[in-house]
Amino acid sequence: MLKDTGERMIPKELDSTNASLLEHTARYYFSTPYVEGRVLDIACGTGYGSQMVAKVKKKEITEMIGVDIDEDTLKYAKANYYHPSLKFEQGDVMDPSLPEKLGSFDVIMSFETIEHVEDDQLFMKNMYSLLKPGGTLILSTPFGKGRGVPCGQPFHFHQLTKEEFSTLFKDFSDVEIYFQRGVTIEPPRKDVHYPIGVAVAIK
Repeated sequence: MLKDTGERMIPKELDSTNASLLEHTARYYFSTPYVEGRVLDIACGTGYGSQMVAKVKKKEITEMIGVDIDEDTLKYAKANYYHPSLKFEQGDVMDPSLPEKLGSFDVIMSFETIEHVEDDQLFMKNMYSLLKPGGTLILSTPFGKGRGVPCGQPFHFHQLTKEEFSTLFKDFSDVEIYFQRGVTIEPPRKDVHYPIGVAVAIK
C-alpha cells in the first residue's frame, strides 16, 4: 500500500472534500485549455492528474508522459490511472539528460515541484530544454519567505517569494502569472491573500 506523505495525493484514500486534493485538482483543470500535442506531467505523483487531463483533452493530446522519481509511486500510478494516451516513466527533474531520454514537448505541467529542489534555476533550465519552440510551461508553487530560507515544510528546500517566482521566467517569450486561493485561480485582486502562484509561460 502506497503511503500518503501529504506530498503525494492518493485520491482514493481521501474524502472528496479534502481541501488539498481540491486545490491540486483545480490546478490540473486550470491547465486543460493550454494542453495539446505531446504533454509532460513532471513529478506526476500517483498519476491521477495526468489521467484526468488525458481524459479531458483526449482529442488534442498525441501523447502524455507522467514522470516521477519514486518507483513505488509509479507502480501505483500504472496500476490505478491507465489511459491509452498516457504512460508513466521514472525520471529526476534535475537530470540534464532528460531531453535526450524523453524528447521534447508541446506542454509541460509542473505542479508543486520546484519547491522540492535546491537549485530552482537548474530546474527551470531543464524545463526550458524539454519544451519545443513555442511550447507552454504551466508551473505552480507555494509562496514563502524566499530562496535559501527554511520554510518549516519537511519536504521543501524553500518557498519562493512572489517576486522571486516572477523572475523564474526571464528566458521565456511571454508569461502570465495567476494566483491560487483554494480552488480559485485568478489574476491578483487587491487585499486578497494568495498562498500559491501559477504561471503559464511560452518558450
